[in-house]
Amino acid sequence: MKIDLHNHTILCNHATGTVDSYVEAAIACGTEYFGLSDHAPMNYDYEYRMSFEQMDIYEQWVRNAQERYSDKITVLLGYEVDYLAGYMDERVLKRPCDYLIGSIHFIDEWGFDNPEYIAKYNTMDMDTLYKRYFDLVETMAKSGNFDIVGHLDLLKVFKFFPKTDIRLLAKDALKAIKKANMTVEINVSGLRKPVTQAYPSPLLLEAIAELEIPITFGSDAHRPDQVGMFTDQAQALACSAGYTHCALYRNRDREMIKF
Repeated sequence: MKIDLHNHTILCNHATGTVDSYVEAAIACGTEYFGLSDHAPMNYDYEYRMSFEQMDIYEQWVRNAQERYSDKITVLLGYEVDYLAGYMDERVLKRPCDYLIGSIHFIDEWGFDNPEYIAKYNTMDMDTLYKRYFDLVETMAKSGNFDIVGHLDLLKVFKFFPKTDIRLLAKDALKAIKKANMTVEINVSGLRKPVTQAYPSPLLLEAIAELEIPITFGSDAHRPDQVGMFTDQAQALACSAGYTHCALYRNRDREMIKF
Protein backbone atom coordinates (compact mmCIF):
# COMPACT_ATOMS: atom_id res chain seq x y z
CA MET A 1 0.00 0.00 0.00
CA LYS A 2 1.32 3.42 -0.90
CA ILE A 3 -0.67 4.81 2.03
CA ASP A 4 -1.37 2.73 5.16
CA LEU A 5 -2.97 4.71 7.97
CA HIS A 6 -4.38 2.13 10.40
CA ASN A 7 -1.83 0.30 12.54
CA HIS A 8 -1.31 -0.43 16.23
CA THR A 9 1.36 -0.65 18.92
CA ILE A 10 1.91 -2.68 22.06
CA LEU A 11 0.21 0.05 24.10
CA CYS A 12 -3.18 -1.33 23.07
CA ASN A 13 -2.27 -4.52 25.00
CA HIS A 14 -3.21 -6.85 22.14
CA ALA A 15 -0.43 -6.11 19.66
CA THR A 16 3.25 -7.09 19.48
CA GLY A 17 6.42 -5.51 18.12
CA THR A 18 8.17 -2.17 18.40
CA VAL A 19 7.15 0.94 16.50
CA ASP A 20 10.44 0.69 14.61
CA SER A 21 9.64 -2.86 13.52
CA TYR A 22 6.29 -1.73 12.08
CA VAL A 23 7.88 1.18 10.24
CA GLU A 24 10.68 -0.99 8.87
CA ALA A 25 8.10 -3.51 7.65
CA ALA A 26 6.27 -0.68 5.88
CA ILE A 27 9.49 0.50 4.24
CA ALA A 28 10.25 -3.06 3.10
CA CYS A 29 6.90 -3.35 1.30
CA GLY A 30 7.18 0.02 -0.43
CA THR A 31 4.79 2.09 1.69
CA GLU A 32 5.40 5.83 1.34
CA TYR A 33 3.03 7.12 4.06
CA PHE A 34 2.63 5.01 7.18
CA GLY A 35 0.31 5.90 10.02
CA LEU A 36 0.16 4.64 13.58
CA SER A 37 -3.39 4.89 14.93
CA ASP A 38 -3.47 2.98 18.17
CA HIS A 39 -6.59 2.55 20.30
CA ALA A 40 -7.20 5.82 22.11
CA PRO A 41 -7.85 5.72 25.84
CA MET A 42 -11.32 5.88 27.35
CA ASN A 43 -12.84 4.92 30.67
CA TYR A 44 -14.17 1.61 29.39
CA ASP A 45 -12.69 -1.67 28.15
CA TYR A 46 -9.34 -0.71 29.65
CA GLU A 47 -7.51 -3.92 28.75
CA TYR A 48 -7.68 -3.24 25.00
CA ARG A 49 -6.28 0.30 24.82
CA MET A 50 -3.61 2.65 26.12
CA SER A 51 -4.20 4.69 29.25
CA PHE A 52 -4.50 8.48 29.22
CA GLU A 53 -1.09 8.60 30.90
CA GLN A 54 0.45 6.68 27.99
CA MET A 55 -0.58 9.14 25.29
CA ASP A 56 2.65 11.11 25.72
CA ILE A 57 4.70 7.91 25.44
CA TYR A 58 2.85 6.86 22.30
CA GLU A 59 3.31 10.23 20.65
CA GLN A 60 7.00 10.31 21.55
CA TRP A 61 7.48 6.88 19.97
CA VAL A 62 5.89 8.15 16.76
CA ARG A 63 7.93 11.35 16.77
CA ASN A 64 11.11 9.34 17.24
CA ALA A 65 10.20 7.17 14.25
CA GLN A 66 9.39 10.25 12.17
CA GLU A 67 12.89 11.57 12.76
CA ARG A 68 14.70 8.25 12.48
CA TYR A 69 13.14 7.24 9.16
CA SER A 70 12.48 10.64 7.61
CA ASP A 71 14.66 9.90 4.58
CA LYS A 72 12.80 6.65 3.81
CA ILE A 73 9.13 7.09 4.71
CA THR A 74 6.63 9.60 6.08
CA VAL A 75 5.34 8.46 9.47
CA LEU A 76 2.03 9.90 10.64
CA LEU A 77 0.36 10.13 14.03
CA GLY A 78 -3.25 9.10 14.48
CA TYR A 79 -5.64 7.59 16.99
CA GLU A 80 -8.38 5.04 16.52
CA VAL A 81 -11.22 6.28 18.71
CA ASP A 82 -14.11 4.09 19.83
CA TYR A 83 -17.39 5.90 19.37
CA LEU A 84 -19.33 4.91 22.49
CA ALA A 85 -21.95 7.19 23.98
CA GLY A 86 -21.04 8.41 27.44
CA TYR A 87 -17.34 7.64 27.06
CA MET A 88 -16.11 10.24 24.57
CA ASP A 89 -13.30 12.32 26.05
CA GLU A 90 -12.07 15.76 25.02
CA ARG A 91 -8.53 14.76 25.99
CA VAL A 92 -8.60 12.51 22.92
CA LEU A 93 -10.89 14.46 20.59
CA LYS A 94 -8.87 17.69 20.96
CA ARG A 95 -5.45 16.06 20.93
CA PRO A 96 -3.15 17.45 18.20
CA CYS A 97 -2.47 14.72 15.65
CA ASP A 98 -2.63 14.00 11.93
CA TYR A 99 -6.01 12.23 11.94
CA LEU A 100 -8.64 10.49 14.02
CA ILE A 101 -10.25 7.23 12.94
CA GLY A 102 -13.77 6.81 14.29
CA SER A 103 -14.73 3.17 14.83
CA ILE A 104 -17.72 1.29 16.19
CA HIS A 105 -16.63 -1.70 18.27
CA PHE A 106 -19.52 -1.62 20.73
CA ILE A 107 -23.29 -1.81 20.43
CA ASP A 108 -24.82 -0.81 23.76
CA GLU A 109 -21.51 -1.71 25.45
CA TRP A 110 -21.39 -5.16 23.79
CA GLY A 111 -17.97 -5.70 22.19
CA PHE A 112 -19.37 -7.46 19.14
CA ASP A 113 -16.02 -8.12 17.43
CA ASN A 114 -14.55 -9.82 20.50
CA PRO A 115 -14.73 -13.63 20.10
CA GLU A 116 -15.34 -13.90 23.84
CA TYR A 117 -18.84 -12.52 23.27
CA ILE A 118 -19.74 -14.16 19.96
CA ALA A 119 -22.60 -16.18 21.47
CA LYS A 120 -24.77 -13.06 21.66
CA TYR A 121 -25.14 -13.07 17.88
CA ASN A 122 -27.31 -16.17 18.18
CA THR A 123 -29.88 -14.19 20.19
CA MET A 124 -30.14 -11.30 17.71
CA ASP A 125 -32.10 -10.55 14.55
CA MET A 126 -29.42 -9.63 12.03
CA ASP A 127 -31.39 -6.97 10.15
CA THR A 128 -32.22 -5.22 13.42
CA LEU A 129 -28.62 -5.54 14.60
CA TYR A 130 -27.16 -4.14 11.38
CA LYS A 131 -29.63 -1.25 11.43
CA ARG A 132 -28.57 -0.45 14.99
CA TYR A 133 -24.91 -0.65 14.00
CA PHE A 134 -25.28 1.71 11.04
CA ASP A 135 -27.34 4.09 13.18
CA LEU A 136 -24.27 4.34 15.41
CA VAL A 137 -22.02 4.95 12.39
CA GLU A 138 -24.41 7.71 11.30
CA THR A 139 -24.33 9.33 14.74
CA MET A 140 -20.55 9.09 14.82
CA ALA A 141 -20.28 10.84 11.44
CA LYS A 142 -22.68 13.58 12.51
CA SER A 143 -20.57 14.29 15.60
CA GLY A 144 -17.99 15.95 13.34
CA ASN A 145 -15.11 14.66 15.45
CA PHE A 146 -13.46 12.24 13.04
CA ASP A 147 -11.62 12.13 9.74
CA ILE A 148 -11.81 8.47 8.74
CA VAL A 149 -14.44 5.78 9.24
CA GLY A 150 -12.77 2.62 10.54
CA HIS A 151 -13.70 -0.81 9.09
CA LEU A 152 -17.18 0.29 8.02
CA ASP A 153 -18.92 -3.11 8.06
CA LEU A 154 -16.99 -4.68 10.94
CA LEU A 155 -20.19 -6.34 12.16
CA LYS A 156 -19.71 -9.08 9.54
CA VAL A 157 -16.45 -10.23 11.18
CA PHE A 158 -17.85 -13.61 12.36
CA LYS A 159 -19.86 -14.21 9.15
CA PHE A 160 -23.23 -13.08 10.48
CA PHE A 161 -25.01 -11.22 7.67
CA PRO A 162 -28.33 -9.39 7.27
CA LYS A 163 -31.07 -10.58 4.95
CA THR A 164 -31.72 -7.05 3.72
CA ASP A 165 -29.39 -5.49 1.13
CA ILE A 166 -26.64 -3.92 3.21
CA ARG A 167 -26.66 -0.84 0.95
CA LEU A 168 -30.17 -0.08 2.14
CA LEU A 169 -29.24 -0.60 5.79
CA ALA A 170 -26.19 1.65 5.43
CA LYS A 171 -27.82 4.32 3.26
CA ASP A 172 -28.34 6.97 5.95
CA ALA A 173 -24.92 6.32 7.46
CA LEU A 174 -23.26 6.83 4.07
CA LYS A 175 -25.16 10.07 3.56
CA ALA A 176 -23.93 11.29 6.96
CA ILE A 177 -20.35 10.28 6.10
CA LYS A 178 -20.59 12.21 2.85
CA LYS A 179 -22.05 15.29 4.54
CA ALA A 180 -19.33 15.18 7.22
CA ASN A 181 -16.66 15.08 4.48
CA MET A 182 -15.16 11.92 5.96
CA THR A 183 -13.06 9.23 4.31
CA VAL A 184 -13.79 5.50 4.38
CA GLU A 185 -10.84 3.17 4.79
CA ILE A 186 -10.35 -0.07 2.91
CA ASN A 187 -9.27 -2.15 5.87
CA VAL A 188 -7.77 -5.53 4.99
CA SER A 189 -7.85 -7.01 8.50
CA GLY A 190 -11.09 -8.77 7.61
CA LEU A 191 -9.07 -10.97 5.28
CA ARG A 192 -7.35 -12.31 8.40
CA LYS A 193 -10.66 -12.90 10.21
CA PRO A 194 -13.39 -15.56 9.86
CA VAL A 195 -15.24 -13.45 7.27
CA THR A 196 -12.15 -13.48 4.96
CA GLN A 197 -13.26 -10.25 3.31
CA ALA A 198 -11.94 -6.72 3.50
CA TYR A 199 -13.99 -3.92 5.04
CA PRO A 200 -16.07 -2.63 3.34
CA SER A 201 -17.49 -5.32 1.07
CA PRO A 202 -17.39 -4.77 -2.71
CA LEU A 203 -21.15 -4.13 -2.74
CA LEU A 204 -20.92 -1.50 -0.02
CA LEU A 205 -17.86 0.08 -1.65
CA GLU A 206 -19.90 0.54 -4.84
CA ALA A 207 -22.41 2.61 -2.88
CA ILE A 208 -19.57 4.60 -1.30
CA ALA A 209 -18.11 5.30 -4.73
CA GLU A 210 -21.49 6.41 -6.09
CA LEU A 211 -21.55 9.10 -3.40
CA GLU A 212 -17.98 10.08 -4.30
CA ILE A 213 -16.78 9.50 -0.76
CA PRO A 214 -12.97 9.29 -0.71
CA ILE A 215 -11.13 6.19 0.46
CA THR A 216 -7.85 5.40 2.13
CA PHE A 217 -6.09 2.16 3.11
CA GLY A 218 -5.22 0.43 6.35
CA SER A 219 -3.50 -2.83 7.26
CA ASP A 220 -4.91 -2.63 10.80
CA ALA A 221 -1.71 -4.45 11.75
CA HIS A 222 -1.27 -5.77 15.27
CA ARG A 223 2.05 -7.44 14.38
CA PRO A 224 4.82 -6.18 12.10
CA ASP A 225 4.35 -9.08 9.68
CA GLN A 226 0.77 -7.93 9.04
CA VAL A 227 1.92 -4.58 7.65
CA GLY A 228 1.22 -4.42 3.92
CA MET A 229 -0.54 -7.78 3.79
CA PHE A 230 -3.15 -8.06 1.01
CA THR A 231 -1.95 -4.89 -0.72
CA ASP A 232 -2.88 -6.25 -4.15
CA GLN A 233 -6.36 -7.22 -2.98
CA ALA A 234 -6.94 -3.81 -1.39
CA GLN A 235 -5.90 -1.91 -4.49
CA ALA A 236 -7.89 -4.22 -6.77
CA LEU A 237 -10.99 -3.62 -4.64
CA ALA A 238 -10.50 0.13 -4.86
CA CYS A 239 -9.92 0.02 -8.62
CA SER A 240 -12.99 -2.16 -9.16
CA ALA A 241 -15.09 0.64 -7.66
CA GLY A 242 -13.43 3.22 -9.90
CA TYR A 243 -10.98 4.77 -7.45
CA THR A 244 -7.56 6.01 -8.58
CA HIS A 245 -6.70 8.27 -5.61
CA CYS A 246 -6.73 7.80 -1.86
CA ALA A 247 -6.69 10.12 1.13
CA LEU A 248 -3.76 11.17 3.26
CA TYR A 249 -4.01 13.34 6.39
CA ARG A 250 -1.54 15.71 7.94
CA ASN A 251 -2.54 17.92 10.87
CA ARG A 252 -6.18 16.92 10.24
CA ASP A 253 -6.02 18.25 6.65
CA ARG A 254 -6.78 15.85 3.81
CA GLU A 255 -4.92 15.56 0.56
CA MET A 256 -5.49 13.06 -2.24
CA ILE A 257 -2.68 10.91 -3.61
CA LYS A 258 -2.71 8.68 -6.69
CA PHE A 259 -2.12 5.04 -5.74
